[in-house]
Amino acid sequence: MGDPLRVILHHRDTAALEAQLAESFPQVQVAGCNSYGALPQLLETFRPDAIYTVRFDGTPGYPRDALFASPGLRWIANGGAGTDHLGQWDAKGVTVTNAAGVAADMMAEYVMGAFLHFSLDIPGMQADQTARVWRARMVTPLKGKTLVIVGLGHTGAAIAERAKAFGMRVLGTRRRPVEMAHVDEVQRAAHLTALLPRADFVAVATPLTNETKGLIGVHELAALKPGAVFADVSRGGVTDQTALFQALRSGQIKGAALDVFEEEPLSRQSPLWGQDNVLVSPHCSSVHDGWEAASFDLFLHNLVRFQDGKPLINIVDPVRGY
Repeated sequence: MGDPLRVILHHRDTAALEAQLAESFPQVQVAGCNSYGALPQLLETFRPDAIYTVRFDGTPGYPRDALFASPGLRWIANGGAGTDHLGQWDAKGVTVTNAAGVAADMMAEYVMGAFLHFSLDIPGMQADQTARVWRARMVTPLKGKTLVIVGLGHTGAAIAERAKAFGMRVLGTRRRPVEMAHVDEVQRAAHLTALLPRADFVAVATPLTNETKGLIGVHELAALKPGAVFADVSRGGVTDQTALFQALRSGQIKGAALDVFEEEPLSRQSPLWGQDNVLVSPHCSSVHDGWEAASFDLFLHNLVRFQDGKPLINIVDPVRGY
């Protein structure tokens, strides 16, 4: 028999994860690390075969270079979906997986909730309630409206399913168009601008890659019909924030729910905070009770495959970024 596998768990609180791993894989040697600063030294001394790592304290300071310089490290299991903090890597030297799909259902609920927030004019109702004003008003149905989903991956597909339940017409883009359930029309990503004028609602759910950085800019926002509603659960950098702010101020966009930003946390000086037609959330659309357990369960499932020499689930292409 060969040497036992060596695994590092890199998370804000690893105690419960270490216990779960030890119970399921008693033969695996495990070490926990609860900070960014301590990881490089642990990588050097422990020399793991694999690491489960969560970007638990933001991107600045994340020990990316130490990870890819670690000799013997064969597998990096990223606990979240996004891998933009890892940059580029040599896929021949190390395999990177992610937890894409784990939080797709919750993110889809966030998007639909955001659409209802604006279609029902919840802010207006709250303002009238605060003022104790009984004002006649009309709510707007989602049924019959057109939704364009930018990125039909796990999250985009979950959004499409829920949108169909509301009776919406669903259009979307993906790198390689294929027929999909709950989607009326799938187009190549390059055809996005042709779809946008048809959109009453837009959901951005594409990963941040070299190809998608700045994907939603002045030209794309100008292509939207006046009064469209916008929701972004992708990654900061996919949407040009300055262009979006101008579209919101001009009324080109009726409202926007933004869960991701070019700089996180969002600066207190950002004008987005003061926009009545913007719903700002702290990158929480995927954070729900149970997501971390689901992410770690996926890692444990993959660990069995890693031990057995089988292909891993959710391998990330370093060129595509997903």
